[in-house]
Amino acid sequence: MSAPATAIDFQQVVKRYDTVDALAGLTLNVRSGEMFGLIGPDGAGKTTAIRLMCGLLHPDSGEIRVLGLDPHRDHRRVTERVGYLSQRFSLYGDLTIDENIAFFAEVHGVRDYATRRDQLLSMTQLTPFRGRLADRLSGGMKQKLALACTLVHEPSLILLDEPTTGVDPVSRREFWKLLSEFLADGITILMSTPYLDEAERCTRVALVHEGRALAIDEPARLRTLISGRMLEVVAHGVDAADIVRRLPGVSDAQVFGERLHVTLAGDAAEIEERFAQALQSTTLAGAPMRRVQPSLEDVFIARLSGEREGRGA
Repeated sequence: MSAPATAIDFQQVVKRYDTVDALAGLTLNVRSGEMFGLIGPDGAGKTTAIRLMCGLLHPDSGEIRVLGLDPHRDHRRVTERVGYLSQRFSLYGDLTIDENIAFFAEVHGVRDYATRRDQLLSMTQLTPFRGRLADRLSGGMKQKLALACTLVHEPSLILLDEPTTGVDPVSRREFWKLLSEFLADGITILMSTPYLDEAERCTRVALVHEGRALAIDEPARLRTLISGRMLEVVAHGVDAADIVRRLPGVSDAQVFGERLHVTLAGDAAEIEERFAQALQSTTLAGAPMRRVQPSLEDVFIARLSGEREGRGA
C-alpha cells in the first residue's frame, strides 16, 4: 500500500486535562518523507500532541489522521506502521543490547528480525557492544539503542519526543546523523524539541505555544517573518532593553544574555545610521553593534509577542 501524501493531519485538535487546555485547536500537517519539528518550551503541548498521534490519548474535539488512519480507533494498525520514542523510553537494564532489540521485535510480532537487528546495530555503531547490559551504557548509547528498538519493526513513520534532551553534544550530533540516514531511506520523522537550533535541521517546523501553532513553515522562510533590519548590541544593565526600545526606528528589542537583538522598522541603511547616532546619546554609548540575521528564537519571540498583543495582554 502506497504511503499517503500527508503522514499526519491535525485539524483544530483540542485536548484538556481538567480545566487546562494542553492543545487549544492545534492544526498542522506533516508530509510523507519529511522531517518535521514540533518546537516549543515545556508545557507547550508537544508531548500531548505526540501521544494523540500514537492513539494513547483521545482528543476532546478536532480530527486526527496518522497515515490516513484514526490513531485511536485504528490503534493496532497505526502501531504496526509507527515507531514511538518517548521521553521516558524504558530499556530493560538487565537485558543486553541484543536482548532488548529482540524483545521489542517480538512485541511487534517481528519473527525474522536478525538481519534487521544487525543492520540497526551497524548503523548505530553498537555492534561491538551488543552483549553489554543496557544499564551499563552511556546516555548517548542508550538513545541509540532506544532508536534501534523503535525501528526494528520497520515503521514508515517515527515519532520522537525530545530524543536529545540530556544527551551530550557529540551524541546529539551522532543521533542527528542517524536521523538523516533514516530520512534518506524514506521514513517520515516527527520530533519534538525545546532546542531551537535543532529546528534548523528540519524540513519544516511548527512553533508551538500553549497548545497552538504560532507559525508553520521551513526554517529559512520563518526567519523572513521578521521584517526590518536586525542588529545585535552588546549591552549590560537591567534597563538596557528599555533604553533601546525608546530610540527612534526601533520596533522591538529582546534580551539574549548580555546581548540585545534589535529589530529596526525598515531595512534601509539610513534607519540603522539614525539608530546608531541615537544610541551614542544614551548610557549605552560605545556598545559594540553588528548586523545579524534573525534566528528562529527571534521569530518565536516575535510571534509570541504579537499573539499577546492581539489578546490585549
